[in-house]
Amino acid sequence: MLTIGTTVIGVRDVARSTAFWCDALGYVPREDGDDTWVVLIPHGGGGGARIALMLSETPVQEHPRIHLDLYADNQTAEVARLLDLGASRADWDLYPEDPDFVVLEDPDGNRFCVVDVARS
Repeated sequence: MLTIGTTVIGVRDVARSTAFWCDALGYVPREDGDDTWVVLIPHGGGGGARIALMLSETPVQEHPRIHLDLYADNQTAEVARLLDLGASRADWDLYPEDPDFVVLEDPDGNRFCVVDVARS
């Protein structure tokens, strides 16, 4: 049997991305990282998805094949908070007519969605 252990995100600046994702998700580094790699876990070490940040020089994809969906009870407030932390709105050309998600980019340009779970 297999389980998903960690989602790895390629970034140009591991330290900057660590600060953004820790603030965005309330995560902490599992152990001291370096300029090339760090694993982030939920604060308090409880259960939850782990995210690793890996130094990468590969350009960001305009339409990434894999991305994070972040679920929000208050989408408007969470989008505003993430923008204040350094995210930016993505110029997304694939929105459906009435989307329940907003596409943002982290400081490295990696795209992710903030999904309004109240609409589910």
